Amino acid sequence: MGEGGSADSLGRRRRMLSFIRARDFVRVLDLSRQFGVSEVTVRSDLDILARDGGVRRVRGGVMGVRPNAAELAFEARIGTHADDKRSIAAVAVDLVSSGDSIVLDVGTTTMAIAHALADRSDLEDVTVFTPGLNVALALERAVPRLQVIVTGGALRPQQHSLVEPFSTLILERIRASIAFVGCNGFDPELGVMAISLPDAALKQAILRAGRRRVVVADASKFTAAALVGVCPFADIDLVLTAGGPDPDAVAAMREAGVEVRLCDEGSA
Repeated sequence: MGEGGSADSLGRRRRMLSFIRARDFVRVLDLSRQFGVSEVTVRSDLDILARDGGVRRVRGGVMGVRPNAAELAFEARIGTHADDKRSIAAVAVDLVSSGDSIVLDVGTTTMAIAHALADRSDLEDVTVFTPGLNVALALERAVPRLQVIVTGGALRPQQHSLVEPFSTLILERIRASIAFVGCNGFDPELGVMAISLPDAALKQAILRAGRRRVVVADASKFTAAALVGVCPFADIDLVLTAGGPDPDAVAAMREAGVEVRLCDEGSA
C-alpha cells in the first residue's frame, strides 16, 4: 500500500489501530511489513495514535490501549483537552445571535459552549434546547436573557442526560437556528460516530432539529474508534475543532465537502 494520500493515511492508521488492539504487542518492523510502508511512516503513524490515546509506545514496539466498553463518566472527561474545548466554545458562540434558537447536545464540549453562551452578556432572547442536565445548569445564570428548555426523558446517570423516549419526540417538533453536536469519533465511510445506539439516535434527532448543523470535537476524536454511525459528512455543515487534529483526517473531511475550522489557529 502506498504512503501518500491523506485518505489513504487516515485509513491506514485506523486499520493499524485495529491490528494493534487485536494483539498484545506489535513490533514496528511487523507493522511496516503488514501495511507496506516504511518504518519511518509507521513511527509517524504511531506518534499520532499514541497522542490520541489509542496505543502506548513501549521499547521495541507498541501496545494497544483497549477502549473501555462502558462510557466514561462525565466527571472523568471534563478535564481532558479543556483548553481545546474552550477554544471551540469561543468560536461556537460567535455563530449565535440574539433571537436565535439552538440545540446543545450532551457532553463536555457542549458544556463549554454553555458556559461561553452564559458569558455573552450581549445576547438576548436566545432559546436553548438541551437533553443535558449539566448543560442546562451551566446556562442557569443567564436566565432570563436565555430561555433554557430541558427536553426530558429517562435519566442516563453517567452522562447526566435525559434520553428516550421524550427527548426525541420533543426534538422532532423543533426547528432551531443551529444544532451543536458532539461525537466520539469519525469514520471515513460512516462519518460522525457515537458510542452507542441510543446516543447515536439522540444525536440524529438533535441534528434534524437544526437548520445549521455543527459538530464540535477536539483533536482526539479524529483518530478515535467509536461504535455507531450518526450521519455521513454530507449531513453536517461545519466541524469546529482544536488541539492539532490529524491533518489527513481534516483533509479527508474537506475533500468530502465539509467545512472544518481549526479554532485555536483562527483558520477556516
